[in-house]
Amino acid sequence: MLSRILSSTNEGKTMDLFSKVSRTAGKHSPLEEEVRKLPVPVSSVFLGKDGTIRPAVFRQTDMTLLCKGHDRIAQVFPKTIETGGSLILEAVASGESERVTGKRVAVLFSGGPAAGGHNVLAGLSAVLGKDNTLLGIRKGPGGLVRGDIFEIDRESIHSIVNMGGFDFLGTDRTKIKTAEQFEKVKQTVVNNRLDGLVVVGGDDSNTNAAFIAEYLATEGVGCSVIGIPKTIDGDMAAGKYLPISFGFDTATKIYSELVGNLTQDAASAVKYYHFVKLMGRTASKITLEVALQTKPAIALISEEIAEKNMPLDSIVDHIVRIIALRRFRGINHGVILVPEGLVEFIPEMSRLIADLNKVLAEYERDIADLPSVEHKREFLLPRLTSQSAQLMASLPPALQEMLILDRDDHGNVKVSQIETEKLLIEKIRYRLSEMKRHTDRFFGKEDGKIDATPEQIEDFKKVALSTQSHFLGYEGRSSKPSRFDAAFTFQLGLAAGSLALSGKTGYMAAITDFHKGGRILALPLTGLVTAEMRKGKEEFVIEKSLVELFSPSFKAYALNRDKWAMEDCFSSPGAIQYWGPTSRQVPMIVALDQDYPDFDTFDLGEEKQVVIE
Repeated sequence: MLSRILSSTNEGKTMDLFSKVSRTAGKHSPLEEEVRKLPVPVSSVFLGKDGTIRPAVFRQTDMTLLCKGHDRIAQVFPKTIETGGSLILEAVASGESERVTGKRVAVLFSGGPAAGGHNVLAGLSAVLGKDNTLLGIRKGPGGLVRGDIFEIDRESIHSIVNMGGFDFLGTDRTKIKTAEQFEKVKQTVVNNRLDGLVVVGGDDSNTNAAFIAEYLATEGVGCSVIGIPKTIDGDMAAGKYLPISFGFDTATKIYSELVGNLTQDAASAVKYYHFVKLMGRTASKITLEVALQTKPAIALISEEIAEKNMPLDSIVDHIVRIIALRRFRGINHGVILVPEGLVEFIPEMSRLIADLNKVLAEYERDIADLPSVEHKREFLLPRLTSQSAQLMASLPPALQEMLILDRDDHGNVKVSQIETEKLLIEKIRYRLSEMKRHTDRFFGKEDGKIDATPEQIEDFKKVALSTQSHFLGYEGRSSKPSRFDAAFTFQLGLAAGSLALSGKTGYMAAITDFHKGGRILALPLTGLVTAEMRKGKEEFVIEKSLVELFSPSFKAYALNRDKWAMEDCFSSPGAIQYWGPTSRQVPMIVALDQDYPDFDTFDLGEEKQVVIE
């Protein structure tokens, strides 16, 4: 076959195309080649008089970050509370002071991937310069425990600038909490003569960083430990000091493109309701951002459901009502957004999970010895409250098994694997069937019923609900970063490297004021920590940032959702732009909640080509 192709008159052109296929392998597509060349902004605090990158100096401010139960936290973190306290640091230019040399700083990725991680490495490498050494730790905190560490060369940095998520180092979700693990971390630090350790991750990962910083300080090991806020969920945030974590913008832009496509498909096929579950285990920030971008028929916000104490039946009634009213207007299609963690916010499900957590923790050994899921279920049911036991028994067997057995390393239910969207579809189908069979119970002019004419009711009875279900999650985690995330992560790397070189420990690098040059801060990790119940026991963790129902971003959605529910108002924002009208866009929820003048306003300093000495 190949010989016949090559014998054609277009042999030369064919060979050129063969060669191009080969040349574009290994992240050398035309887009990737151009994206590598994109300049990134650099805040003035990191620039010397000659325009080259230099470490910033961090000074104490009068701003404080007080955790809940400060006295209790001080008992757990006496060393880092003593050195860092609750005062926030701010970066200022170092001037032409003498460069720090001979320092060795290691970095690891922790938790789920997020777009922009590689630019953290680029920022670290740039600020450390040729007189200090950047080392990488393979496969996350587990690699730190194992001592799997190597030197990152400049050529590698050049190849990953503006590229992808975490694939250069890899990641894992190891929770460092045993005495043996901490001792091995110390050995890695000492054996590799580390002066700094940078942990890139979300709330659990930065909690790890806080405990490692405390342990090393207690052991008298002079190694700075610095956290960097990463999570596509957006729940690693601290109000005006850190409006969002990196990875959120890229992920929500990808999800918004895909949801925008589905809204267009629904209106084109004029028959489908697309139920789309979106990542976001605890916070519904992804769902809120995607709703603002795409204007779907319905977007469920977990925090609102919890606030209103809405049981599952009420959520189903809410969706069915909108489906019926849209039908009366001649619309028999739409998109419904469902946050990944919704099941934990539904009151009766939340109580069931809490009851299960308590019983599973109390009878852990007894349950482990039981031979099958059915035996475990029979053991658990009598030990639950009557309401929880009744609910548990009514759930599909696969969901019961997941609630009993399938937990992550932190004792949480793996909500990403719970097909909440399909559970909703099943219940909505049943409710629609009820409505068609018992129209007098659901239609009428009384409160709570749907006002409809006899003709509308008869038409409604003919409707068949056609559904498609989707889960958008992993698609958004490891894209090439948006211009915003590429800039955000590079600056976080510069900030973390500066903190490590100056010997600070127990801080998280943070950036705010994205619309006016960026303000570079260091937040004390202990100021973010709170107590939380996990596996039936109290643990100290960094508190998650949730959707606030009084926030401008939620109010903007609430103000518009009734119109979006009754009409096709969808928008299709399209793909991530590296050039073009939305390439300067910050997340909508950030612009709204931080009172920026516009969405297309990100400005983090003078744009420079990334040059690694």
